[in-house]
Amino acid sequence: MNIRYLLLLLFTSTLALAQQPARVHLKSKMAQERHLPFSSGVLVGNTLYIAGTTGVDPTTKGPVTPEQEARLVMDNVKQVVEQAGMKMDDIVSLQVFCTDLASYDAFNSVYQTYFHGDYPARAFIGVPNLLFGARYELNGIAVLADK
Repeated sequence: MNIRYLLLLLFTSTLALAQQPARVHLKSKMAQERHLPFSSGVLVGNTLYIAGTTGVDPTTKGPVTPEQEARLVMDNVKQVVEQAGMKMDDIVSLQVFCTDLASYDAFNSVYQTYFHGDYPARAFIGVPNLLFGARYELNGIAVLADK
């Protein structure tokens, strides 16, 4: 093989690696305290990937009402988003997994208070059960808005 070709290949490979955005792995307070084996969010460049998040603390088994749980799950998502230096309005997509579709209105009454203006794209998906008896689990993507 030609030495110039090898040097060019090495240079372009190194350049491609150098241009990859850094990954920052974020852990929520609960994930840190319980040493859970996942990241609560992964920030790659200006994009945050938000892990599945519930509003249930497995040690207390609360909250009681759908509205209370909706507020806790949204607060947990907000904590990860803010840890990444973003705002809730930077969320572009959310998936909501729910064990009781009858609580759709209860969830929405809380959910809408976390955003100003346009809402993220969203799916509200019925599932038979979630970890720790949760009603809701959310995951999503946030993209830092241009300033």
